[in-house]
Amino acid sequence: MRLRSILLPILATALLALAAFQGAYRYFGNEERTEAAGRLSLYQSTVTAEIERFAHLTYVLSVDPFVISGAGGGGVGDLNDRLREFAGQAGIDAIYLMDTTGLTIAASNHSDPGSFLGQNYGFRPYFSTALDGRQGRFYAIGATTGLPGYFIADPVRSGDMVIGVIAIKIDLSQLAASWRNSGEQVLLSNEDGVVLLSSDPAWQYRALSELTTEQRARIGEARQFTGQPLEPLDWSPTGEGWARISGDDRIYLTSGDLPHGWVLHYFASDDQAITRSWLAAAFVLVIAGLAFIAYQVQRTQRVGAALARSEREEAGLREANERLAREIEDRRTAERRLKRTQGELERASRLAALGQLAASVTHELGQPIAAMKNHLTAAELGTPGSTGLVGKIGSLVQRMEDTTRQLKFFARSDAETFEDVDLGAAMEAALALIEPNREASGARIETDLPEDAVLVRGSRLRIEQVMTNLLRNALDAADGAAEPMLYAAVGRGGATCWFSVRDNGHGLGDATLADLQEPFVTTRESGRGMGLGLAIAAGIVQDHGGEMTAANNPGGGATFTVRLPVAETDANAAA
Repeated sequence: MRLRSILLPILATALLALAAFQGAYRYFGNEERTEAAGRLSLYQSTVTAEIERFAHLTYVLSVDPFVISGAGGGGVGDLNDRLREFAGQAGIDAIYLMDTTGLTIAASNHSDPGSFLGQNYGFRPYFSTALDGRQGRFYAIGATTGLPGYFIADPVRSGDMVIGVIAIKIDLSQLAASWRNSGEQVLLSNEDGVVLLSSDPAWQYRALSELTTEQRARIGEARQFTGQPLEPLDWSPTGEGWARISGDDRIYLTSGDLPHGWVLHYFASDDQAITRSWLAAAFVLVIAGLAFIAYQVQRTQRVGAALARSEREEAGLREANERLAREIEDRRTAERRLKRTQGELERASRLAALGQLAASVTHELGQPIAAMKNHLTAAELGTPGSTGLVGKIGSLVQRMEDTTRQLKFFARSDAETFEDVDLGAAMEAALALIEPNREASGARIETDLPEDAVLVRGSRLRIEQVMTNLLRNALDAADGAAEPMLYAAVGRGGATCWFSVRDNGHGLGDATLADLQEPFVTTRESGRGMGLGLAIAAGIVQDHGGEMTAANNPGGGATFTVRLPVAETDANAAA
């Protein structure tokens, strides 16, 4: 009977803990899947935006008079240098012109060791498609350079006759690098199941399943993956929403809403869900143990009361009170941990929703903006000395692109290398960036920059981004002043460096800095910003171990100050 009375509570507690673990795992596992779906949606939209970004450039180039003249046999002349300039401005690998046989007659990399000039690419599917009068696209390893890329081609016409093909090569390797730097497990496969890009370089050019003889023959004819054996990848689906890859079981999600029948595969670990589930089970065990202890205490008290109701009863009561106090404190501690966990889950849900919103907006706006920029480029190329209207429309398109670039910040997880950054030089660079805005607003800017270097440890570009955001916000705030003025200063005091931006605008009003740092919160009138600048700046300052403060000026306007730790080399020099 005694053994049964001990084993039954232990067995019941173990079953209760197991049930708590399973219930918690279902809940936290669903949270992990929701977050993974958001990340997959973001990566899918990023891939689509990257390959569609230059979709209209080949058409624009195909109607360029210099390209048409070169394809028609009028001589390439300065066309090589012209294509090099276009490629540099667009940030793509190469632009090249082929005749109707596939022979390259002009190329942007004409002077490079791996030049396309004189090479024949008539075997490529994108060439034959463009020669038929349609836009051709193809992903392959370069036949000349041995480097992979995404090729887009359009026919060059003279009247109704195709006289050549203009093509571009785009490098997509930065997508895989961003996945790898963020610690994600992602791969992109084509319609044959061959991995084109992946976060793990060992997965690239592997096949998700054994290729058929027909598939290998087609791939070989197009020289798509020259020199690659295309061996099967070490992976297999293990159930609905699960897969095993490189010996590890992972949450598995896919997105097939991509061009060319491509599929994006996302693998996520459930370690965090398991850890949280074990914590929930441990919490149940603690509660059950406390209940068992309370039961044993009561039983001991009853036995002690029967033996000696005086001193034993009093001692038992004191002991029970002490244990009850510890139990209450343990419960309070557990409740505080649970509240912190709930708060973290809520913040994670909000960030996931914001990431999905940013991905959706970026996806919906990215392609129209790229198309508008390409059409504007075509207008400038087709009409020398373009009108002021084209310039104005171009500035509006640039502003739309800047907005979508700010939205991408919330999904950014790239690791950056910190270096010694001179705040004075960074402020001068930021002032140069906003100079067109200052001229347009007519504002006057005064500066107080030290002659000696004021060094902090961080990312120069991101610190300049903080300064640029604060300066632009100050220009917008001072826009309504009779004589708009800004004051920018940099200094050092003790173990910290600082820079500040002051304006004579409308000030912060009743808003606090914490309010303004929330995404989509702004004091500007409708249409003058999305409220992302300070949210981005606050995140950058926090990543650098600094703090940002803001206050209204007594005479009107506001002052924003950012303090950062002094770089170790600068601190040693001061000592």
